[in-house]
Amino acid sequence: MRGTAKKPRLTVFRSNKFTYAQLIDDVAGKTIAAASTKAMKEKGAKAKLAEKLGAEIAEKAKKAGVTTGVFDRGAYQFHGRVKAVAEAARKAGLKL
Repeated sequence: MRGTAKKPRLTVFRSNKFTYAQLIDDVAGKTIAAASTKAMKEKGAKAKLAEKLGAEIAEKAKKAGVTTGVFDRGAYQFHGRVKAVAEAARKAGLKL
């Protein structure tokens, strides 16, 4: 799976405490946008924060001129926080 400038890769990483998301252009080797729950001031359930993370990364993508992307869940199953990020990004207008 590779991302380009027009269709970057949205990758999700989750640790025990936080969730991270990045839009990556693999051709140029650059990160277009990044967001994490660590930087958020809100506290609450990890799944709810992951939803806010998905909306935040979609907004950053729009500012960077990105409307479509490829979702990279890594080694994680598509449920829980990973699913929440993807669905919130789609709901915010990012086509994955």
